[in-house]
Amino acid sequence: MTDKGFTDKIKGKAKEVTGDITGDKELKSEGLVDQGIGKAKEVKENVKDVANELTEKAKDKLNKKD
Repeated sequence: MTDKGFTDKIKGKAKEVTGDITGDKELKSEGLVDQGIGKAKEVKENVKDVANELTEKAKDKLNKKD
């Protein structure tokens, strides 16, 4: 089971906030990158879910024609 990028987004937000508080621009940047990676994973999983759903609907329609 996948977390759809949730872990990366949380980890990234923690790094971003920590970098902000401490003035560490590199850590803040890492956090923003991690959040972007998490969002990309989320989008990928959502696209995959929709594709699977459409595939199943197509299979159902083809099976009903038989």
